[in-house]
Amino acid sequence: MDSINKWLSENTFHHGQFWDILKLVEIKRQKGLKISLCIPTLNEEKTIGKEIVVFKSELMDRYPLIDEFAVIDSGSTDRTMEVSRSYGADTYFSGDILPEHGFKRGKGENLWKAIHQLKGDIIVYVDADIKNIHPRFVTGLVGPLLWKDSIQYVKAFYDRPLAFSQGIRPSGGGRVTEILVRPLFSLFFPELTALIQPLSGEYAVRREVLEAMPFPIGYGVETSHILDVYHKWGLGAFGQTDLDQRVHRNQSTLSLGKMSFGILQSFLRRIESFGMVDKLPEMSNIFRQFQAHESRYEQVTQEIIEEERPPMSSIPQYRALRGLPPL
Repeated sequence: MDSINKWLSENTFHHGQFWDILKLVEIKRQKGLKISLCIPTLNEEKTIGKEIVVFKSELMDRYPLIDEFAVIDSGSTDRTMEVSRSYGADTYFSGDILPEHGFKRGKGENLWKAIHQLKGDIIVYVDADIKNIHPRFVTGLVGPLLWKDSIQYVKAFYDRPLAFSQGIRPSGGGRVTEILVRPLFSLFFPELTALIQPLSGEYAVRREVLEAMPFPIGYGVETSHILDVYHKWGLGAFGQTDLDQRVHRNQSTLSLGKMSFGILQSFLRRIESFGMVDKLPEMSNIFRQFQAHESRYEQVTQEIIEEERPPMSSIPQYRALRGLPPL
């Protein structure tokens, strides 16, 4: 408990601490760092344009905090890529990056491909469905990395209002966090319960950390990242920043069940690889849910496999691109 309290006091921030963007730019310049921003997308035409306008105008044109800004898309069937290009973002289809390694649909795939495509020493990931987008979604995440060299990975946390209670500010994460991930962390990794929203889609990470980790291509990517960083570097490698509030669309309970199934696969794989449990039994990849049709009940099944991409530092094309010796 003492370690958690110490970490909370030293590594938990509020975005207001990083209001002076010019100061952040100067620290970035002094440390010789480049910062890249990536927005992973799939059918986000309604919100992506505003995000691009806000980030480009405030953090590239007005203040040169971001050196590179890219939208990486999973194959949208709406106008996401067209809108992104029209507002001036570098826009890529994930399948065109490292094509010799194939294309796999999933958010984690986009995040992994971004490591190869982008050049920054720090990569910031921001989800594409934020309705109250603001520069703090970047400044609040890169600030701790610029301030403290010991911090490697910064997560966002915020209120996620479904129905806002007057005068009461929720202190927890989303539904999957509180029902699945926090109980698992409490059982196996108590220190990680200090992360208020471990599944938040907004985070900033140093390149040397990102390139060393495997990437689940689907729902388990955020949980796996946290476990891998903690296993290798400990709690002190993390920071977290309060961004006040995030307004976005909310997923159905059925969708959250699928997410939880994928996260649980990744979690179990990690505790086995860490030697925390004996060999796990063979598990089914079929997730089963029910739908009611008046008095008839239908079982709905879906195969969900949390396939993983290897660490980017093991990819020959990446090593050649970065001037690293062959393995």
